[in-house]
Amino acid sequence: MLPGLTPGERLPRREVHARYGGRQQGGIGPSSRTNVVLFFTNPAIGQQHGYYDGWDTNGLFHYVGEGQRGDQQLTQGNKAILNHAVDGRTLEGFLANGPTVTYLGEFELVEHYFTDAHETGDPTTLRQVVVFKLRPLTRVPVALPNLPFSPTSQPRVETVPVEEHHTERSFVSPDREPYELERRESALVTRYKQHLLREGHTVSRLRVVPPGESQPLYSDLWVETTRELIEAKSTVTREQLRMAVGQLLDYGRFADAKTHAILVPSRPRPDLLAYVHSAGIRVIYQDKHQGWGREDPPVDEAP
Repeated sequence: MLPGLTPGERLPRREVHARYGGRQQGGIGPSSRTNVVLFFTNPAIGQQHGYYDGWDTNGLFHYVGEGQRGDQQLTQGNKAILNHAVDGRTLEGFLANGPTVTYLGEFELVEHYFTDAHETGDPTTLRQVVVFKLRPLTRVPVALPNLPFSPTSQPRVETVPVEEHHTERSFVSPDREPYELERRESALVTRYKQHLLREGHTVSRLRVVPPGESQPLYSDLWVETTRELIEAKSTVTREQLRMAVGQLLDYGRFADAKTHAILVPSRPRPDLLAYVHSAGIRVIYQDKHQGWGREDPPVDEAP
């Protein structure tokens, strides 16, 4: 606990540093004058940019480390939190609201993990960030949000409506506008979903949270009646097809799927079709008559 300060007390941030030291900029302020490491959280602002500070289901507070460009490293302020107990420093939390902060009390580090977030000010570039799991040592005097998804030791797989146009990118970069490719992909998914519904199928999406992860993966379509897992792409370029194969192999590990398929707007050229088939994945495409073609891999290449 900070001497002379009571949890719940509000004061200017500059006064905190005048009393206890620490850097006046950034989220983490190890002090050279006192045996404390200060950290400042602003969940409402952070969640607009893909940073999720909040409580997990075990009562631990997850706090994203510092570093605005490139993969975050366990250096500087992040190292100070990592080693605060070994260094004999207390870890003191504050809720930031502009120049005013609210003292949350003392915390201790339980463990840390890594996840994805976009670079500050650049929602198109993803990088790896460190997240600290902190245990409060006193009652936290203000309400802080819960995490959208708490990491667990087992994968979580559930169906969600196709109309929920979530992607990994939209979760990590919620302030980013959809790309034109994504809009065309969404329209393609809608057309094929309508075709499946006319054929009498039950159609949804899968939301997968891998073990130890705090961010979900989404399939584009999940045909429940045939157990077919589908990833859609709006073009048939090599780059897009390679991405689709990787995505199916990633979240497909956790799905009880009978077949995997890539949905595209036209038939891929022969070499790309052979590449997709080599992974045991079928291709579904819209033909020139607005029907739907299907190219299955050879029997000896099917999963």
